[in-house]
Amino acid sequence: MDNFLKMLNTQLILIIYLAVGFYCARKGIIDTHAKQKLTDLILKITLPCMIFASFNKALTPEILRQTALIFAVAMGITILSYLGGRVLYNRFPSDKKSILQYTTLVNNSGFLGMPMVSSVYGADGLFYASIFIIPNRIAMWTAGISLFSSSSFKESCRNIFLNPCIIAVFLGMGRQLLELPLPGFLETAVSTMGDTTTPLSMFIIGTMLVDVSLTSMVEPSILYLSFIRLIALPLAALAVLKLMDMPSMLTGVSMILTGMPAGSTAVLLSVKYGVDADFASRCVVTTTLISLVTVPLLMLLI
Repeated sequence: MDNFLKMLNTQLILIIYLAVGFYCARKGIIDTHAKQKLTDLILKITLPCMIFASFNKALTPEILRQTALIFAVAMGITILSYLGGRVLYNRFPSDKKSILQYTTLVNNSGFLGMPMVSSVYGADGLFYASIFIIPNRIAMWTAGISLFSSSSFKESCRNIFLNPCIIAVFLGMGRQLLELPLPGFLETAVSTMGDTTTPLSMFIIGTMLVDVSLTSMVEPSILYLSFIRLIALPLAALAVLKLMDMPSMLTGVSMILTGMPAGSTAVLLSVKYGVDADFASRCVVTTTLISLVTVPLLMLLI
């Protein structure tokens, strides 16, 4: 119940951030150009800072064991998401099918999930969340891209290893292994920049609401995706986690990140590869709004 109340409180704060983003878009304070620049700021600066700052604890055999465990769980969930997407959406038109498959595979664990984990489990949870997102990020630039267009192995590797969030993970792990202390002012600067990720990411999501009507969000295919993405996958993951008798924190982190809404990169890729960008946008917005309700409810099951 304590985790549920923490998550509920977090969701209420996120709704306020969301409303501010909506207001800024309505009043023209954040236009399309500003939204793109803020997105770049989050993905290339603030989110990597948040991830790097989480690698500030000494490694112990138990931490290494739990790190390997949560990575294996994340890999299994990623594979399940990919295979599920391949069979669950065959009755939909091809342009929508690729988006539904992508948004089942790739969620918003970085943009939205990391701040949620941090609010409930603090720095310890954020450390494990940084490990958990690695398979999803690898899938995003390999299997995810292949749903829209074929890409070379070299290009896929470049997208993975030059991703700022993956770089932040490797730098953080190197810092831990070598036990390199950072000067106090640098530690504070990195941590403080990372803390801005939460409000900025919700501002961006709030701006998306301006272009999406409520009636367009209740399309059956989008509601079907919402059920798969926000309920079916987390419950399947929870069943496996319970069978594995996972520690409470690892279970909570896995549940939060598995229950995240569709990844916002679906919109960018839809525009780039000429598929239905409006449909992708509605998938992202709808699943994001519904997740504000489903994620706290999922915490009651842990």
